[in-house]
Amino acid sequence: MDFAKVLALIAAMNREVVEYITFGALALTAHGIVRATKDADFFVKPTEDNIDRLKRAIRSVWDDPHVDEISAADLAGDYPSVQYGPPDEAFTIDFVSRLGTAYSYDELPWEVIPIDGIPTRVVTAATLYAMKRNTVRPKDRIDAEWLREEFGFKD
Repeated sequence: MDFAKVLALIAAMNREVVEYITFGALALTAHGIVRATKDADFFVKPTEDNIDRLKRAIRSVWDDPHVDEISAADLAGDYPSVQYGPPDEAFTIDFVSRLGTAYSYDELPWEVIPIDGIPTRVVTAATLYAMKRNTVRPKDRIDAEWLREEFGFKD
């Protein structure tokens, strides 16, 4: 993943006042646990205004007409997830508004943590641990173990 491009997107989302929260491997990095990844994950508030701001932020980093295909209706629908593949990049960006019934943008605890000096809205370490500890993916369970060790979480 081109970390500099993802940071440029985060800076652009901050400038555009996008309501977002990062999670996944990028959130792990913000909490001091570095793991390689091929994507960046963001919860976003699925309102028309917020998605318009998100699209402006994306366009400021990548000149891509496909950005217009991202819609608030998709992010508020039954499958509230959009995967965006920036042009000429070897990574994807997942934008979601909720994960099943367990996690939604509006109820997700977050904090601001600077990543390379860029203020970044990040899911809390405790929530990230809860999201990862009981999944079926082995890499999530490993992430949860690292979080447990780093922060002393108890099951």
